[in-house]
Amino acid sequence: MWRPDRTVTGPAQVEFRDIDALNRLFSDAFTDRYRKDGLAGVRVPYLNNVIWKYAVADAGAGAMVWRDSRGELIAFNIVHRSGSEGWMGPLAVRPDRQGQGLGQRIVLAGVAWLQSEGAQTIGLETMPRTIENIGFYSRLGFVPAPLTITLQRDRPRADSAAGVRLSSLAADERSAVLQQCRQLAGRIGGGVDFTREIELTQEMHLGDVTLLHEAGGALRAFALWHTAPLAQGQGVADLRILKLAAPDTASALAAVFAVEREAAAMSLPHCSVRCQSRFTDFYAALVAEHYRVQWTDLRLTLAKYPEPAATGVLLSNWEI
Repeated sequence: MWRPDRTVTGPAQVEFRDIDALNRLFSDAFTDRYRKDGLAGVRVPYLNNVIWKYAVADAGAGAMVWRDSRGELIAFNIVHRSGSEGWMGPLAVRPDRQGQGLGQRIVLAGVAWLQSEGAQTIGLETMPRTIENIGFYSRLGFVPAPLTITLQRDRPRADSAAGVRLSSLAADERSAVLQQCRQLAGRIGGGVDFTREIELTQEMHLGDVTLLHEAGGALRAFALWHTAPLAQGQGVADLRILKLAAPDTASALAAVFAVEREAAAMSLPHCSVRCQSRFTDFYAALVAEHYRVQWTDLRLTLAKYPEPAATGVLLSNWEI
């Protein structure tokens, strides 16, 4: 009698040769999720391969896959650590292997890895309307945190004060500035460190970092942004701010304006910011500057591993 394959092997570390299989599983699983949410006509596109390479390289040993008896991917969890901050995403189980406890297994594996790495924050993001996901993560010990709200401004301004691109600096200057970025983010966010994301962004030519300095030369704020298309086969259409560190709302807004100038110089029609709603003053300032809400994600953190109180504005996307 035929019996379904319930073999599970893993976790194993993702290799770049797994990206095509990751893309198929990602598209199938999230398309199925939308169907279950009543959006039967939505088909989630494949991600740009370079975005996958960035995510896998950023995660390192935290990029995990599970396979069936034939060696085919049945689940994955791409787990990231940025200094004290740890988060999971994307993660998915192949639709035909759901309901077998595999989702719990891959999440707990990600939690265990982050704990072993010394992460003080452990979290993830999911769609707020997906009550099944929220209930699932809640049963594993995650509790709701503020939303991450994607805001977008059309026709970015070209007349803002300019910042300095990290890529424009000499190699020895970049090393010193990276240390300053690490210190600023760590001071604001309790040990958060975006160095790996910054270095990979530069190496893979995904975008850049815009730097703002005080009159005396000290680093005032920085913003890491990408222009590489998210979906496979798409052209460059927008600039996305993924990480930002600033000691106050005014500095954070000045950094956004400087990035808008970059978008305008590239003739990009849109500039977007993934803003955590706990930064209420900054969020209100973006809305006042004609940024429009595009999307929301619910942030969840593991109980006893919350985000620390920030002493300024620290934006950190928990998606790729």
